Amino acid sequence: MPQTPRPSRRVFVVLGVVVLLGVLYLQLGLSANANSITWDEDDHIFAGYMMWKTGDFGLNPEHPPLVKLVATLPMLTMHLNQPPLQQRSFKIEAYLDGRDMLFKSGNDANAILLRVRLAAALFTVLLGLLVFLVGQEMFGTVAGFIGLALLVFDPNILAHGMEVATDTGISCFMLATVYAFYRYNKKPTIGRLLLVGLALGCTLGVKHTGILVPPMVILLAAVELFLGPRAEEGGVDHAETRSHMAKRLAVAVLAIFAITIFVVWAMYGFRYAARPDGMVLNPSLNEAIANISRPHEQWGMRMIAHYKLLPESYIAGVTDIRNMSDFYTSYVLGKSYRHGVWFYFPFAFVIKSTLALLALCVIALFAIATRKLKHGRELLFLAVPAGFYLFIAMFSRMNIGVRHILPVYAFLFVMIGGACAALIQRNRIWVYVVSFLLAYQAFVEVRIYPAYMAYANELWGGPTQTWKLLADSNVDWAQQLKRTKKYIDQNNIKDCWMIYFAYPVVDYHDYGIPCRPLPTMDQMWIGDELEVPTEIDGPLFLSAGDLTGFEFGEGHMNPYEQFKSMKPVANIDYGIYVYEGHFNIAQAAAVSHNFKAGHRLEARQYDAALAEAQQAVQLDPQMAAAHLSVAHALDGLGRKDEAKAEYQKALELAQTIQPTFQEGTANAAKEKLASLK
Repeated sequence: MPQTPRPSRRVFVVLGVVVLLGVLYLQLGLSANANSITWDEDDHIFAGYMMWKTGDFGLNPEHPPLVKLVATLPMLTMHLNQPPLQQRSFKIEAYLDGRDMLFKSGNDANAILLRVRLAAALFTVLLGLLVFLVGQEMFGTVAGFIGLALLVFDPNILAHGMEVATDTGISCFMLATVYAFYRYNKKPTIGRLLLVGLALGCTLGVKHTGILVPPMVILLAAVELFLGPRAEEGGVDHAETRSHMAKRLAVAVLAIFAITIFVVWAMYGFRYAARPDGMVLNPSLNEAIANISRPHEQWGMRMIAHYKLLPESYIAGVTDIRNMSDFYTSYVLGKSYRHGVWFYFPFAFVIKSTLALLALCVIALFAIATRKLKHGRELLFLAVPAGFYLFIAMFSRMNIGVRHILPVYAFLFVMIGGACAALIQRNRIWVYVVSFLLAYQAFVEVRIYPAYMAYANELWGGPTQTWKLLADSNVDWAQQLKRTKKYIDQNNIKDCWMIYFAYPVVDYHDYGIPCRPLPTMDQMWIGDELEVPTEIDGPLFLSAGDLTGFEFGEGHMNPYEQFKSMKPVANIDYGIYVYEGHFNIAQAAAVSHNFKAGHRLEARQYDAALAEAQQAVQLDPQMAAAHLSVAHALDGLGRKDEAKAEYQKALELAQTIQPTFQEGTANAAKEKLASLK
């Protein structure tokens, strides 16, 4: 077992850890100030603030409260104006009210954002400390420092470590749970058992994917039982039989789960109702559960809700995540997929990880395979949770960023530290190899600051090529608006157009950007109607998330496909591309007209809907959705024969042009054709 540092060395160890954590927090603070608000942050910030002010857990049940409560604690000392609630669907309500509170209510958005980000960054600092402590206890002090150094200079950790989001929080508490359970198994005590339950409760209180950690605890208990009682000094009594050990572990696991449930309820104030004062969720919990596509999962959620085993907000969040996973598209290696694909996260990992980290992973495998690193029990405590989490992520169907597997990185840092320390102990030449790779990791991080989000390693062409390989929070999550404003000012741009992935959830006008908007999926989700011409003159600012077309679909489905083959005059943080010239954007105009037609159809304004839909068809005759809108309008006007022809046309187009992205259109057309027979 690793030796505890001598008192004469302990001061230097503590000082080294403090310095590295200080460097980490400094980088996070600089990034927090340099980057604009990202996609989900206004939602989290408003929801967290309202939890403190009114006890309302229903504005953002999509995520548990812990990170939001900690991050928004500094806001309680500020005198803030807040917009009135409008009783909209919780997603739209929290997103738009959060945006309005920060930017449109007379508050200092930059001051708020910096404060809450610095508070949220504490979870990343705690994660760094845990990586060191786990590495030190399992493999020695050198291992702890190597793991910590990797984390401090990792672009993916820095990209998400200062955001008011859940990814580094769950990485922190998942590692804390495993570490606490490891220490309990070394020396079973009531105090250590309580710490496992507390850590696991915090894991579930950070993110709903924390529900994957209880099975990890069971798996690790099985590992302990398989390996048998420890022989180390201070461990389990050598006389303990495997049978007695099984009973002890079973009782321990049940106790841990009981403590966990208590902690989760405590975070919600021991109140079942998501919202205070008789307010209700929108949509209601019953409505959300009814939308679950798998009957057995729907039944399970109904039982949990019926017996009130968990707070209403928590159940609603798990339900929402399950429902959303059915609708997320995926984009990897330049190809869009209608649903998640199993190879997404393996490729995202090898694209988004530094070459230094990938090389160190190979070195770690070498050390383990050649038994130069022999800590079998410790390796299993790291590999089992990381492998289980990655396996579930690969088949989760929610492929929107490498951030979703950040917990895997945390376990890897510890394992790599242990492997490198073992190799260094055997041959001093490894000091130079590891030092070089750590220095290269730091060099890469410094070079890309503050555009950490768009990082891709050199084997894949670097960050300029990231958008061609991955999308969403891998490259473009609305973080570039401050530099976009700087570019506009430097080039004295007064008139421009913008296609912005996060608009209007993040309104780029709030950063002083004067561009007129063009259609995006999220603009249509919010419900804003735009007047879109068929031709425009640049400059045009196009964000990577919309350039890929992963939300619209590939090829003709993407109204901005033409820009993939054009050379931009500039790129801003590898996430916003600037084009000059004269552009025909008839397809984008068609998308806008068809969106308006949908609004008119909802209001049963069939004449107006028909006019808009026909305009969309005229601009883009191959748009199946536009033909479907024409058919619906004609059907509403009683012109059944004409409607039938348009339904047939919509079906033919939907089945021939990117059919996997047009299943909804095809099914709707089939259903209507069957009813008109």
